[in-house]
Amino acid sequence: MNPSSILLLKFQTSVNYADYFISVQSIYIDAKDRLWVLDTGRAQTADGDLLPSSHGGPKIVGINITTNEVFQTILFPQDVVYPESYLNDVRFDLRSSITESGQGVAYLTDSSFTYNNGIVVVDLGTEESWRHLNTLSWVKPDPNFEVTIWGDTVQTQSTGADGITVSADGETLYFGVVSGRYIYSVPTVRLRDHTSINAAIKATAAVNCLVQKGVSDGYEVDSNGYIYVGSFESNAINVFFPDNLTVSTFVRDPRIGWTDTLSVVSLSSNETGSGTTKGYLYFTENQLWRSTRQKPYGLFRVPLPDGGQRVSLGAS
Repeated sequence: MNPSSILLLKFQTSVNYADYFISVQSIYIDAKDRLWVLDTGRAQTADGDLLPSSHGGPKIVGINITTNEVFQTILFPQDVVYPESYLNDVRFDLRSSITESGQGVAYLTDSSFTYNNGIVVVDLGTEESWRHLNTLSWVKPDPNFEVTIWGDTVQTQSTGADGITVSADGETLYFGVVSGRYIYSVPTVRLRDHTSINAAIKATAAVNCLVQKGVSDGYEVDSNGYIYVGSFESNAINVFFPDNLTVSTFVRDPRIGWTDTLSVVSLSSNETGSGTTKGYLYFTENQLWRSTRQKPYGLFRVPLPDGGQRVSLGAS
């Protein structure tokens, strides 16, 4: 493989092309300002059929956005990411102290439509990956769950674990499903352990159901530890406060419906013109619930409360 480039595949296939993007689901900027692209490896045909993946298709690709070069491509074995898996979202913890390799880890949700859901963890140094929470009901969807968005009653997609974020200190992972209203947590130390006796059982036993936070897709965290989530039913962004397990409305707007990707960005004093660095929450509105989408689509930003900034786990 040419390590400096990767190509976009322009035809419908799920064969094992590690050098091509087959079906990109998510992108994320890590604490070192590197772009990571999450490829499900599962193409969709013109008839709407989602093809199973082959080894080499599902991957995360690291790109240096200064040089525009690929610096790492991590593939997943099929006993970790199954042919019917659907890798959905990814978060990174680059602290050198959490792995022997010193390169940190990535956490990914498997939103498989076949109820074989869980959390995938990969060591960025060794590129070894493993699964946790496979047997946990809270990572699986409720096929009969319905939600009302702007008067439209929608049966949400039968996908499992979807939204994911890591706490500001890196010690807790938060996740949930679209077909549900609860947010869950698990200590990241349990997810990173995959070699000790009963590691999988201990990880599952450590999961906590926290509170109802509304029906949402993507999650994001700020430097205060506040967790931001969409709220489809109330056309809002909600904020979850882990310290006291409460949820409040952060912002409401008639243009908000199906909020998907959320990202915290810190703008320098030069960029804001205010003399101080300010944090903003950026989020997209993609109208995913509509069979026929209506323009315009939207990318919005809102200033963060209480001096919130971007979280940079392992930036230095």
